[in-house]
Amino acid sequence: MSQKQWIAGINAVAAALEHDAANVREVLIEAGAKNPRLTEIEANARRLDIDVRRVNTQALDGVVGGLRHQGVVARYAAVKTWNENELEDLVAAADGRALLLILDGVQDPHNLGACLRSAAAAGATAVLIPKDKSVQVNATVRKTSAGAADSIPVVSVTNLARAMRDLQQLGVWLYGLAGEAEASIYSIDLRGNVALVLGGEGDGLRRLTRENCDQLVKIPMPGGSEVESLNVSVASGVTLFEAVRQRGVAAT
Repeated sequence: MSQKQWIAGINAVAAALEHDAANVREVLIEAGAKNPRLTEIEANARRLDIDVRRVNTQALDGVVGGLRHQGVVARYAAVKTWNENELEDLVAAADGRALLLILDGVQDPHNLGACLRSAAAAGATAVLIPKDKSVQVNATVRKTSAGAADSIPVVSVTNLARAMRDLQQLGVWLYGLAGEAEASIYSIDLRGNVALVLGGEGDGLRRLTRENCDQLVKIPMPGGSEVESLNVSVASGVTLFEAVRQRGVAAT
């Protein structure tokens, strides 16, 4: 993104200072606030030679509108955007163990932020989202992701079905989650180049997205619910960490 934007909240601002300080232009902190984490953020920003201003609550409210800011916001200029043409390099760099998350039309920024957080925690290679009919990475997504939006490649693609076919040409197996599928996610080998494909809230996977998956799988649910009834961020976490389990990542 070339444009500047505001990010809000303690976790979001702290993560931006930690992971991408070069793109933080200034930090605004609520005057008179006693929260020690705000004091820590102020100290870190000053140490990094980033402008810090103490302002009143009304000024913070005016900057971020209705977004909850917890007494701190930062003016942020993210210069790195991931192009779909870079997918080949991302997959190649994973050396046969690429793990991608494809989100087909997630509309809620809180859900997208939570998915990004799970993907980053699982060490995913990248997250793909379509440019249309999907929320993009905005201030709310950044806040909810607690820094993950800045630490994992998020690739916004013009044509999701075409991007999926391109991944298949790169040797990536695409597994779509669908409640009516016969195969369980736990019966699938997720140790190689894999993309997990999840649909948006309510409608699940779109027809073309389904058709471009190599196989449809489900999360077994003894309660009898279909996968669409699971929150997409919960389903993302379950499937991503099944891949992590299969890959034998040692606990630290």
